Amino acid sequence: MRMVDLIEKKRDGNELSTKEIDYIITNYTSGNIPDYQISALLMAIFYQDMTDREITDLTLAIAHSGDVIDLSPLDGIKVDKHSTGGVGDTTTLILAPLVASVGVTVAKMSGRGLGYTGGTLDKLEAIPGFKIELPDEEFIRIVNDSKVAVIGQSGNLAPADKKLYALRDVTATVDSIPLIASSIMSKKIAAGADAIVLDVTTGDGAFMKNIEDARRLAKTMTSIGKLANRQTVAVISDMSEPLGEAIGNSLEVVEAIDTLKGNGPEDLVEMCYALGSQMMVLAKQAATIDEARVQLKEALESGKALLKFKEMIQNQGGDPSVVDQPERLLTAKYVSELPAKESGIVSKLVANELGIAAMMLGAGRKTKDDAIDHAVGLKLNKKIGDPVQEGESLLTIYSNEEDISSVKELLYQNIEISDSAEKPTLIHDIITE
Repeated sequence: MRMVDLIEKKRDGNELSTKEIDYIITNYTSGNIPDYQISALLMAIFYQDMTDREITDLTLAIAHSGDVIDLSPLDGIKVDKHSTGGVGDTTTLILAPLVASVGVTVAKMSGRGLGYTGGTLDKLEAIPGFKIELPDEEFIRIVNDSKVAVIGQSGNLAPADKKLYALRDVTATVDSIPLIASSIMSKKIAAGADAIVLDVTTGDGAFMKNIEDARRLAKTMTSIGKLANRQTVAVISDMSEPLGEAIGNSLEVVEAIDTLKGNGPEDLVEMCYALGSQMMVLAKQAATIDEARVQLKEALESGKALLKFKEMIQNQGGDPSVVDQPERLLTAKYVSELPAKESGIVSKLVANELGIAAMMLGAGRKTKDDAIDHAVGLKLNKKIGDPVQEGESLLTIYSNEEDISSVKELLYQNIEISDSAEKPTLIHDIITE
């Protein structure tokens, strides 16, 4: 097989066979195919697209390019949840203990944040002592004992994806649906999931800015799931404003604790119920979505989910007393308010720009090697559709630097107040296949 022939085949709009896709991924991972040839192939895929069968073959080839985690020693159906990214997305911190408290097995591998999107691992590391790296045996033991553990991805999980992603980043081929879908699904399959619930976000703070692209990505990924024998459901959710009220690592842990105590922001709680009920049905812990919601509500209101979060922290070496005293996590030197310049209704909170403002404070990374400051971030006091009086605080800023004038300027540019505004629809669609 010659790589140049395969590039030509895809360039001319023809389908690559399973064997050809395996050849490409195996030889690229081992260093036998140079970057310039893969770059040409990526651009051909970008323009010519791929069939569902090709995308599934690509996904499975990437998934099997390194370690594939065997979760068979764990009881029950292993359901994983993945979000395509957003701002203030605290759902994993709440969902993992919530669904585990009603019997779902959660053996979760999460990632770090990059740019304006936060990462679950960074949030968990805001909890003193919390270990995100565990030996395989300990990970399996903890999940078997208490139904839940959240750790970082192993270094050799889908190595082909790491190489392809780095190349896509510098060849203008990031926003190709076959390439996005195969990247996400390959990691979920390599991580050992039996079933997958996807939160496909859309809007300013999401990768998919419009709902048509989000729907197409969701349908592509559920189709991969079906062809790869993994039951997959995609929830298309709104990210035109941040989810919940907190943006920043410690702040989001505090928000997760508040939510597990029954005091969470309405949109964040609803998102957890929507995703959690899908996870329960896929895990066969509930027969219907309605039945699942009843169980989740009971687990949240009774304090069962909060106890599970405490147990999860303790099992992974963290200090569980932060659940009782979450204010201990709020260690930023300076706390200031952003007052409204006029009265009216909040009509715009541009999610990605608010995420960038939090990143400027030190809550996020510009490059993957940047250190982050867990203490800093933003707490929204108003959301879209809320009335506000001139001088009233729109949001609270937690910083470790006194001069944050450039952050305030960016925030004012991306918050609008009008005469009227409707609250955004949180869930646009649910795709099952």
